[in-house]
Amino acid sequence: MTLMTKFLGASAALALGAGAAMAEPALIFDLGGKFDKSFNEAAFSGAQRWAEETGGEFREIELQSEAQREQALRRFAESGANPIVMTGFAFGDALGQVAADYPETDFVIIDMVVDEPNVRSVVFNEHEGSYLVGMMAAQASESGTVGFIGGMDIPLIRKFACGYAQGVKAIDPDAEVIANMTGTTPAAWNDPVKGSELTKAQIAQGADVIYAAAGGTGVGVLQTAADEGILSIGVDSNQNHLHPGKVLTSMLKRVDNAVYQAMSDGPGMEKGFNVMGVANEGVGVAMDDNNKDLVSAEMKASVDEAAAKIASGELKVHDYMSDDSCPDLSF
Repeated sequence: MTLMTKFLGASAALALGAGAAMAEPALIFDLGGKFDKSFNEAAFSGAQRWAEETGGEFREIELQSEAQREQALRRFAESGANPIVMTGFAFGDALGQVAADYPETDFVIIDMVVDEPNVRSVVFNEHEGSYLVGMMAAQASESGTVGFIGGMDIPLIRKFACGYAQGVKAIDPDAEVIANMTGTTPAAWNDPVKGSELTKAQIAQGADVIYAAAGGTGVGVLQTAADEGILSIGVDSNQNHLHPGKVLTSMLKRVDNAVYQAMSDGPGMEKGFNVMGVANEGVGVAMDDNNKDLVSAEMKASVDEAAAKIASGELKVHDYMSDDSCPDLSF
């Protein structure tokens, strides 16, 4: 019996008694798995924090295929789960089909906007956080060449890459930024072998700092970078601990805060469009004991200054998704 079959069976049973029990929130992970050490794991961390602080329980499922998105949403809604939180832009179409059929259920989608009255859409200014780690990459690089490895080639990941390139160029206008995407299908989020291959190819071209924004694929990037003696930059979760002293920093995308807040707000939450960026600590850079020896006082001061300017509006980082273009990087 597959996980999904078990889930559907359990949901059918739960649906019979949904009215008698207090609504529990539900979390649906995107492809790549709950423990991808990145995006999904950040979401799980937020849900766990909510459960630990409140004593509540949440339901969860890891999808095995694209076809299960709508099915999982409907089964959770029918079983009385509320709110239902989903991680990833790829839920957009399915939620658009489902939300109107369950007007009393609150849905929260991360990384996509779905315009329905019972949906909270949470998006991030990833380009702002990527700009900051790009500054750090340029300052740490000795070769003047840095790399970026993305997961699936979509506008959202180009947004990361473009912000990163702008940060690099702000420090060193002559620096070279090499960018590669892992693939064009969702499989690109969970291919650490391909991530390793791309890392070696970029090192051969002179890159000595590589930023990975590729979900589970990034684990292969960080591992190979450490093995080859260059620095890497993690993403979404704080990945500094994966290779202490080898990961320059991680671009924190506080998916955990988005999930935690959604579950804390619960049914009846404020819906609509939420943006999390540098100004409200939705994105930032990770500093801890694992990377403290890699980040100089000057590097940290420059990043803090840039972050303050971004937060105040004095510094505008170009958003690739605003016009499908990047002034500092060619794809």
